[in-house]
Amino acid sequence: MKHSEPETLGAHSRRTFLKSLGTVAATTATARVNAVAAELEKVNAEKVVGPNAVPVTLKVNGEKLKLMLEPRVTLLDALRNYSSHTGPKEGCDRASCGACTVLINDLPVYSCQKLAIEAQGVEITTVEGLARDGRLNKVQQAFIEKDALQCGYCTPGFVMSVTALLKRNPHPTADDVKHACAGNLCRCGCHPHIVQAALKAAGVEHSSKTEVVNHA
Repeated sequence: MKHSEPETLGAHSRRTFLKSLGTVAATTATARVNAVAAELEKVNAEKVVGPNAVPVTLKVNGEKLKLMLEPRVTLLDALRNYSSHTGPKEGCDRASCGACTVLINDLPVYSCQKLAIEAQGVEITTVEGLARDGRLNKVQQAFIEKDALQCGYCTPGFVMSVTALLKRNPHPTADDVKHACAGNLCRCGCHPHIVQAALKAAGVEHSSKTEVVNHA
């Protein structure tokens, strides 16, 4: 009997260990299932809107704009066609040209790729919101002085990208400007003047150089 007692205790210990291991695994699995169920319940509880028009409130240039929009309406469409903010332009409508750029909480965003219903509760700034009391801001003024536009269609987007750059980097280099405007296209080819305008607005000295090419 004395010889068999340790085996009994050992067998009992093994059974207890295996049983406790199974209990832990079951508890963990149950917790995971409950967590998944809670997430599914949360998703299912979210309100579904549309396809008909719903109330949408946008804060544009410091003022509240209350509209009735279908959930599929983009921010660009809401600004241009449902209000008087026509500064952002529709170019490619594919987030490639940057003509529709606006600032959302001071960050440049393609408004053609942002749903209006998703832009609620944030600060939206268009090119119309930069001027104060009828006076252009320093970026707008620099674009005029440096002749940084021709047809002007892309200009609002560039002005917004440069404005965003100067907010986060008041003293940029030419490379900084080029990087900030990499998502904007000027089909008139004014990019060198745009860089000069951005640097002038920042108060950074920049000498313009003209390269003369002689053809034999």
